[in-house]
Amino acid sequence: MSSIDPMAEALSLRELLLGMPQVHTTPELLNLVVGKLAEREHVALARIWLLKPGDICPRCPARESCPTQVDCLHLVAGAGRSRVDPEADWSRIDGGFRRFTFGHRKVGTIAEKREPLELRCIQKTPEWLARPEWAAGEGIHGFAGQPLIFREELIGVLAIFLRVDGVPGQMEWLRMIADHLAVALANARAFEEIAQLKQRLELENEYLREEASDAADFGDIVGRSAALQAILRQIELVAPTDSTVMITGESGVGKELIAREIHCRSDRASRPMIRVNCASIPRELFESEFFGHTRGSFTGAVRDRIGRFSLADGGTIFLDEVGEIPLELQSKLLRVLQEGEFERLGEERTRTTDVRVVAATNRDLRREVDAGRFREDLFYRLNVFPIEVPPLRRRPEDIPALTSHFVRGLSAKLKREEPHVSRALLMRLQAYPWPGNVRELQNAIERGLITSPGRQLRVDLPEGGGEVPASEPVDAEVMTETQLRALEKRNIERALQQSNAKVYGPDGAAALLGIKPTTLLSRVKKLGIDKHRL
Repeated sequence: MSSIDPMAEALSLRELLLGMPQVHTTPELLNLVVGKLAEREHVALARIWLLKPGDICPRCPARESCPTQVDCLHLVAGAGRSRVDPEADWSRIDGGFRRFTFGHRKVGTIAEKREPLELRCIQKTPEWLARPEWAAGEGIHGFAGQPLIFREELIGVLAIFLRVDGVPGQMEWLRMIADHLAVALANARAFEEIAQLKQRLELENEYLREEASDAADFGDIVGRSAALQAILRQIELVAPTDSTVMITGESGVGKELIAREIHCRSDRASRPMIRVNCASIPRELFESEFFGHTRGSFTGAVRDRIGRFSLADGGTIFLDEVGEIPLELQSKLLRVLQEGEFERLGEERTRTTDVRVVAATNRDLRREVDAGRFREDLFYRLNVFPIEVPPLRRRPEDIPALTSHFVRGLSAKLKREEPHVSRALLMRLQAYPWPGNVRELQNAIERGLITSPGRQLRVDLPEGGGEVPASEPVDAEVMTETQLRALEKRNIERALQQSNAKVYGPDGAAALLGIKPTTLLSRVKKLGIDKHRL
């Protein structure tokens, strides 16, 4: 081996010291340091371990030497060249020395004592060699390691394996690199934390804007029915707790409103409620959306991403349409519900989160469990406090209040003067079965506000949404088709009589019925009504 050129050494190390402050991400910084150190001809291998919480304790090769299984040294970067096997990848960080406990072997001793360690003629000190045959084969003669300390706090260990016994001034240069690296790591972590906080704030703002928009469109919980009052009493009971809530009901009944009300009445109201629409997430992206990912963990992962469970930390996560979660991911969801722990895609570090879970579904999850499409243990974990929201057709007494609420809010949104809502229209709305529930009612009223030419609100309903006269109770006996047509005919005839057979205009029969004049004329013809003989 040729002699070491001191000038070349100084230039190489100077280049490294000047380059470290220019890097603002931890992975790039670590790879820069080990890469530059390993470029030196006499350095066989350079490695960095950082102090982190234990994450693979049950399967860790150093478990027997770990007294606490709390914090340990994680191998995070490596670089070097093998003489024995030119194809060997010494940048891997998943080998047998990927974790060290305090006081264990060379690296653990440096961390425990917070002092440097230099070994010359290392093969003469076999007590320091875990793999003597490796050292002999690779021509390893020396070892040098320095603790990484920032503001009197140990953050890791920097070590190099040498193919020479020693280099003049080696420990001083390595100490200088370790000091600069510790500062650069602290700065990189600060930059990353700022970037993550910025990303988190951006995502939280995005979710909050969506929630504010949804709340403005959908409004607060409105209605006076006994069924709705029972739900409000359930909310009052469960909201102050951290118990998981399962909200069931058809699409459009307002399950998200119930979830938001639970969150707003809880101790977590100062933190956001993060909504996850499980039905809209592609199967292959579920784990990333829930738990996040690191850059490069899959094709298209160009940067680290915070998952929804991290965003909801301290707050509430609303799992809408939870029955759509793939079966293979349900075990990971169960783990985060039970233990509050998860891993991002692409990293081994175990993260924790403190969230209150509210789930919702329009499926019968018991049947899904019986069919093997939903885990039974996850079902029971989610179904701690079930709340069933009845469909709108089972609480028609809420329709007048909802109609008034939507008319007021949507008129302001559309910059229209609030129209008059006739009693006949309200009765038609109460008679209609509303398969789309409250959402369909809102949409129908918005269409009516757009299309009504005068000050009288008109709402077109699909065929079958006939009128019910004021004298007919909504919950009357089930009628045949013939009876319904006769009832509709009598109601139209009554409207024509009151309007003196006038169809158009604010005082016409169409306005009384809350429908378009063209719709009324079509029904008059269909039912065989002669408006001039009334």
